[in-house]
Amino acid sequence: MQGVERLNGSDTTAQAVVFDMKGVHVFYGDFRAVRDIDLQVRTNEITALIGPSGCGKSTVLRTLNRMNDLIPGARIEGQVLYHGQDLYGDGVDPVEVRRRIGMVFQKPNPFPKSIYDNVTFGPKLARTGADLDEIVEDSLRRAALWEEVQDKLDQSAMALSGGQQQRLCIARAIATKPDVILMDEPASALDPIATQRIEELMFDLKKDYSIVIVTHNMQQAARVSDRAAFFNVDVREDGARTGVLVEFDLTDKIFTNPSQKATEDYITGRFG
Repeated sequence: MQGVERLNGSDTTAQAVVFDMKGVHVFYGDFRAVRDIDLQVRTNEITALIGPSGCGKSTVLRTLNRMNDLIPGARIEGQVLYHGQDLYGDGVDPVEVRRRIGMVFQKPNPFPKSIYDNVTFGPKLARTGADLDEIVEDSLRRAALWEEVQDKLDQSAMALSGGQQQRLCIARAIATKPDVILMDEPASALDPIATQRIEELMFDLKKDYSIVIVTHNMQQAARVSDRAAFFNVDVREDGARTGVLVEFDLTDKIFTNPSQKATEDYITGRFG
């Protein structure tokens, strides 16, 4: 990938840094959505971004695969390093960034195509020449969906249940062979049983991928993540609001012994 390559030998250990955000500010026009974000995401871990609505969690998530580029007037200051290289540097292809850093959205969004065509959409665009049948089976197996759909691959993805559609969207992201999977409230539209399946799937996937998840569900963050970042809203005297990173640590520490009172108040339900 032009301008974004893995650093040789630097990402093979469990604690290797995948993303290193340094002094990141994100603007939408004149509005500063988040400021001064310093955050590291490590390989083969699940990192949860938590905090009240409007604190910038999804904005930060979208900086990691340049999805904010698609919003008119959006810009960032600071650095977002991916395996040591600046994602926003000259010559970096944002389309290739999004192939390597897949994304699953809050509401399941399968294409109005067959299950097979959903999974092969990305590989066909990439024109890798890989065996599409093999990609479909492997991706659906990794997404814990193969056993349920192997006999109806030519049927519409829209006929699947909500939970199945979300797992199909995960399979679609996996099919492009990403390094990282970003998940923006991936279970918020699902029932408890489907949510449990997604959480179990995340545990399996982190063996092969680094995962960053935005969630409003504190129990979910506590259950699935290795590290958690708590964001809050800072309100200036003139009423301007901007998201700030209050605390980032191992999930156990965030939930049992946070270092900031604001984190404790949010975790215990005193605000937010």
